[in-house]
Amino acid sequence: MIQQNIQVDHIHAIMIIPPKYSVSEVIGRLKGQSASKLRKKFVWLEHVYWKENMVWSAGYFVSTVGLNEEQIIKYVKWQESQDSGQAKLVL
Repeated sequence: MIQQNIQVDHIHAIMIIPPKYSVSEVIGRLKGQSASKLRKKFVWLEHVYWKENMVWSAGYFVSTVGLNEEQIIKYVKWQESQDSGQAKLVL
């Protein structure tokens, strides 16, 4: 992972995915493995998502980085300061 920004309700991440892996495969594994770890660490999640065994939403957004890589990395860093001022949900 080159750059990441983890917020209460979403994650921005810049990563390199080798061509032999599909983006959907990498995102699926990332979401699946992290959800499993979250459910083990926070057992109360089973009461929140009682109908389905899930933590993350089904969708995701992916964009390729080319000539504007530095600009996108700056945006991800900047986004953290923007999101930090928002109201936070206390669980």
